[in-house]
Amino acid sequence: MSYKGWRGIRRAFATPSAMTMLFLGLGSGLPFLLIASQTLSTRLRDVGLDLGSIGLISLASFFYLLKFLWAPLIDRYAFPLTAFLGRRRSWLLASQLVVMLALVALAFTRPDLGVGPLVGWVLLASFAGATQDSVVDAYRIEVAPANAQAALAATYTLGYRFGLILAGAGALYLAEYRDWIWAYLAMASLMVLPIATTLLCREPVAPESTVVRRIDFIGAFWQPFSSFFTGNGVALGLGLLLFVGLFKFPDQVIGVMSGPFYLDSGYTKADIATVSKLFGVWMGIAGAFAGGFAVAAFGFRRMLLVASIGVALSNLAFLLMAQHPGQIWAFYAAISADNLFQGFAGVVLIAFMSSLTDRNFTATQFALLVSLANLPGKFAGGVSGYVVQATSYSTFFIFSALTVVPTLLLLAWLWRFIKEASPQDAAAGNVAS
Repeated sequence: MSYKGWRGIRRAFATPSAMTMLFLGLGSGLPFLLIASQTLSTRLRDVGLDLGSIGLISLASFFYLLKFLWAPLIDRYAFPLTAFLGRRRSWLLASQLVVMLALVALAFTRPDLGVGPLVGWVLLASFAGATQDSVVDAYRIEVAPANAQAALAATYTLGYRFGLILAGAGALYLAEYRDWIWAYLAMASLMVLPIATTLLCREPVAPESTVVRRIDFIGAFWQPFSSFFTGNGVALGLGLLLFVGLFKFPDQVIGVMSGPFYLDSGYTKADIATVSKLFGVWMGIAGAFAGGFAVAAFGFRRMLLVASIGVALSNLAFLLMAQHPGQIWAFYAAISADNLFQGFAGVVLIAFMSSLTDRNFTATQFALLVSLANLPGKFAGGVSGYVVQATSYSTFFIFSALTVVPTLLLLAWLWRFIKEASPQDAAAGNVAS
């Protein structure tokens, strides 16, 4: 039976796994800034490393986009040393322990004396962090029915955002008032929370129809992909993949230019930290829970339409900043719209992608979908600066909003193929038919 409205919301957020996802989300969000983004780059610049080297080291984050390459092993086998915990929890514990170890090692590296050891530990931490993300996504999909996925995605997002706050603002405060050793050791110690959660939570029950044990090593790599197209057909399968890749494109295409735009609009670094990094995070959390409530109440098909339009229109909110440079109210208004719809759309997309996965190959298929959801925006962001130089920020924001048109056309074609998920659909694995 499928529940919607207030009853559906209560049932979805009352799922016992919601609290589990909060702490697993914390574990996923905690290492990212420390090993592949702003906190690491700030530390390297703080000790005098040149910008070119900092940029190259940041490429370690591409492990997060390539995790589908080794996800078949996660679907096929339990991790040998912790296999007694089950297929999902064994990989969770192993990856979390490696993340903790790598963060401790990074605390004591001296990049001012040479970046070799630091790069090695960053790569190891990135690999383990990406693996942890894959397993957490698979665990979330398998531990609860499809109609609870948006709620679990919302609580996961809350934990993930807390992890970003701690690894961002928390680590920087510790580095400022103590040193970088203390900052990284403190972050490593916080990994105890997701580790304890992994040890205490239950292992998902594999579907009775699982074929995981019946495929060989080579089949572990090709069968997740063949299963997706067998279940959906080639044309529909390609359409679904293209839709996932374009869904958040309007938001992603402006990501690289946001920082320079804030500075060029006359805002100080303190303004950016307060409005974008603190206020914006909480608006993103509010948007995530709004998305979770909306999907639980109305289903994800209509919310895909709302989220697509909302993400595009939120880009136009930055025109306020372009027309009123330096005005703090315009900054708050634009960040409110942008982060609310980012959070909303993120949860809706997670719920939709979760419904597309075959539970025999959850980690692989979801990792592939996540990579597709991020790759187009990554590449487009690389040329966004040239577009701004050739036109203006205002023109760029208008153009970025118009990139939603292909997404809406695809959604119109896919509309009749998308059906709302029920617990029975979750067991079957696909919602497109």
